[in-house]
Amino acid sequence: MFEPGFTITPKLLASIKQIALLAAELNRRPVLPPVLAELGQRAVTLSAHTSTRIEGNRIPLTEVKKLLKARPGRLKQSEREVVNYNDSLLALHRKLEQGPLDLTVRRILEIHKGVMTGLLEPYHCGRFRSEPPVVNDPRSGEVVYLAPDHKDVGPLVRDLVAFVARGRGELDPVILAGLFHKQLVLIHPFTDGNGRTSRLATTVLLAELGIRIFRLFSFEGYYDRNLTRYFSTVGETGDYYDLRRTVDFTPWLEFFAAGIVDELVRVGNDLHRAATSPATEIQVHHRSILDHIKAHGFITDRQYSKLTERAKATRALDFARLIEWGLIERHGRGRTTHYKLKE
Repeated sequence: MFEPGFTITPKLLASIKQIALLAAELNRRPVLPPVLAELGQRAVTLSAHTSTRIEGNRIPLTEVKKLLKARPGRLKQSEREVVNYNDSLLALHRKLEQGPLDLTVRRILEIHKGVMTGLLEPYHCGRFRSEPPVVNDPRSGEVVYLAPDHKDVGPLVRDLVAFVARGRGELDPVILAGLFHKQLVLIHPFTDGNGRTSRLATTVLLAELGIRIFRLFSFEGYYDRNLTRYFSTVGETGDYYDLRRTVDFTPWLEFFAAGIVDELVRVGNDLHRAATSPATEIQVHHRSILDHIKAHGFITDRQYSKLTERAKATRALDFARLIEWGLIERHGRGRTTHYKLKE
């Protein structure tokens, strides 16, 4: 049975408290649909870039943006890595928008299949490894870690999934997600793609932080910016069977929680900049339309003309902008045209 050893240090506790405060603050912020769409796309692109970069992919971010926009029919291996991660993360976000997801063995295998399709032979995609791998230092190439024997992989992953199921509602989501992330990396259940699969699967648990705008986050960027600490804290050196009962998860949990704080702050800053942008800022005249609808249920152009001195053509643009932002919708035609809040 998986029984991780860790300590709730003052540093870890401070990060958990800060995460709760930042999450509550972000949940109170109104976010316009176009801002949500733009920042959400940016976050997914950044995740695809940084998570594959951690594994040695060297496609620049500018080229990643072009790649994900153009979607060429034939992809190089490095391009396939980025596209697969991007599509797998988008698929997870769509499922998470429908509600919480169970983290099952099947889901972990599905994530791996999505990440590695076209990169490994089909019989390796979405299946646990059948060989005893070794883990090399990505910088030196030296063997630093001996993973569990392949016959133990299935039982170890099932035990980890059972631990997560028991821990939900009992352990703080940050701690539970962090423990899962590191342990799955240590089990090293796949021939390749273990890091990417672990980071994506951890996303399922981080969604339980309850942040309304969860899809705006790219936690992988913090790991990429602190690569040495990421590898030194998420991994271990030696033989799994010698280490399994003595591994201290505390340094990793401290690093992991600090990364979440860092990303919450980044998103908060991005939202502040977007809210003060002329292209997305709700102006006084927009607010007068919304306030009138909230008070009376609807508004017509004639009613709006009594609230503002803006010309008829400009008033039409005001209505169009609120429709574009997804805040109101148009009803009727001609003289019966009126506007209501979008449900």
